[in-house]
Amino acid sequence: MRTIYTLGLLLFTSVLFAQSKLKAAEKLFDEMSYVEASKLYESYLETNPSITSAETISNIADTYYYLNDMRKALTWYQKLYDMQGLSLSDKYILRYTQTLRSVRDYDKANQIAKDFLKQKGDNTQITHFANNQKYIDSISKRTPLYDLRNLENNSANSDFGATFYGNQLVFSSSKESVEGDTKIYTWNQQPFLSMYVADRSVSDGALTNEQLFLKEINSSYHDATITFSPDLKTFYYTTNTLKGNRLKNGKKRTNNFQIIKGWLEGDKVVKTEKMFFNSLDYSVGHPNLSPDGKWLFFVSDMPGGYGETDIYMAEVFSDGKINTPINVGPEINTIGREMFPFYNDGVLYFSSDGHYGFGGLDILESKQHGKKFSEPKNLGEPANSNKDDFAFIIDKELKYGYLSSNRETGKGDDDIYHFIKKKPECNQIVQGRVVTTKDKIGLSGATIKVFDPFGDLKNEFPTKADGTFEFQLPCNHTYKISASKPDYSTQEKELITLDKDGAIHKLDFELSKLEDFVVKDNGNEKIDINPIFFNYDKWDITPQAATELDKVVYVLQNFPKVRIRIESHTDSRGKDLYNLKLSDNRAKSTQTYILSKGISPERIESAVGFGESRLRNQCSNGVKCSEDEHFINRRSDFIIVEK
Repeated sequence: MRTIYTLGLLLFTSVLFAQSKLKAAEKLFDEMSYVEASKLYESYLETNPSITSAETISNIADTYYYLNDMRKALTWYQKLYDMQGLSLSDKYILRYTQTLRSVRDYDKANQIAKDFLKQKGDNTQITHFANNQKYIDSISKRTPLYDLRNLENNSANSDFGATFYGNQLVFSSSKESVEGDTKIYTWNQQPFLSMYVADRSVSDGALTNEQLFLKEINSSYHDATITFSPDLKTFYYTTNTLKGNRLKNGKKRTNNFQIIKGWLEGDKVVKTEKMFFNSLDYSVGHPNLSPDGKWLFFVSDMPGGYGETDIYMAEVFSDGKINTPINVGPEINTIGREMFPFYNDGVLYFSSDGHYGFGGLDILESKQHGKKFSEPKNLGEPANSNKDDFAFIIDKELKYGYLSSNRETGKGDDDIYHFIKKKPECNQIVQGRVVTTKDKIGLSGATIKVFDPFGDLKNEFPTKADGTFEFQLPCNHTYKISASKPDYSTQEKELITLDKDGAIHKLDFELSKLEDFVVKDNGNEKIDINPIFFNYDKWDITPQAATELDKVVYVLQNFPKVRIRIESHTDSRGKDLYNLKLSDNRAKSTQTYILSKGISPERIESAVGFGESRLRNQCSNGVKCSEDEHFINRRSDFIIVEK
């Protein structure tokens, strides 16, 4: 009995100890001390691997999510999904699919997202998802626009958020400071962020001579993500909400971020003030001024937004006063995180984990139209990866810039990368159909050939079963496009592509078979044309004759195996010898015209006039006939002798 009692006591004590560990871990989680919380969770799980509490599972998953350990986070989001399935909240479906993308399990992430949207019955979001998936697939096939290089001065900790400052660069870093004691941020057990300034190499973007920036405003906590007015005399930056040198928390006992505005004279700060929209109960940060200084963009989790963090904009008046901020809207903001806005040349660049992408935060761009923005477009790889990619900036000429990323190939936690941007590809779409001339039926297996102005073949494409085709051509070029198929004619058209990417050209072709141009007559196959008229006692080619002869030329051009002989005939009126000579002159004249169109002489076996020797009716010499009856005998025949 004593043994049983002792074992029971030990078991009870073990359970109590485990529960105390879990409570301690939950407390650290609530305090955002995620590194320490993860250690206690792991210790607890060693003796309690089976957890049934959805809240505990989500907290463990979120702990690793906030520490950017996406593989471990995925393990626990998967457990949560196995428990709750598609009944998970939007936020947790997003985090689950994001962690799947972070390990490049894109197929599963896409399927979960599709199933979730189908269950919600949101057709708009389903269409939006499908369109974005197609867009990502399309840009993945293009030549990458960005050449990235990891900077040498990146540390083992977090370095990110570069900002142009004249010919220098200001960035944020949690690297170990050489200037005295350093406080540790319990979220990730790294030092708090400070701002640094460095000289920027024009040739390769490298940073040298780095030093702490604006030491007089450095706090013992986070100071980061700064932006400057065009004259570099005014700046805005992000810092913790402080009272004196101590953190000042909100109602939920959480310390939030605020934006501070400052004024510079030379390299000295002469004045600072808090923004009127700061609050103890929510964060504002990541400020960015437009190049003309008229708009301030920033990020906030203030109430009334669309997701975890949204991007806002506020007009900056000429006297420096700032208008009431407005949310930039649902085209930009999602249920997830939108962060790190950067505005340049009418385009808003930002990072998001709520839009369809490669995983983690992806960098997107959206064009501004008044106070509205176009549907954002992903910058593609390698600007984006399966990890967090953010804090994108680019020069006014859109040639070079910097971005930050915690991708696996980096040196530390977050690294700053310099990039060179190539000229974007510009392609236009050519769509059309090849049909038969006679019945307008689509021709399968016809060949579309693309030639440059020199006649060199650049590419060729087959038509589909219904005769349709589609392909892309580079912008700002002139092409000759031909459609052909064995035993059919060839048709050629000129196409000029301009400078609008994605423009669509409609180009249709009609092809004929040889029999479409042939009639049978007295055992012969002849090219079917209308009667050719000549002026009285003449054999010059009239405009009407040229029109009909061009049909013969067309057949010879499009059916290269065809050879013909030309026969010219008159009616019986006039002397026999005169008619014989006149018809022969006319036969030779039609032959000369055809050869003038580039037809090889070998394609015409003969051109002979037969006068009135081959009448087609009874209207010979001395027989009275009507004009219509004589007309039947006046003819030129183009008889096919080989095909």
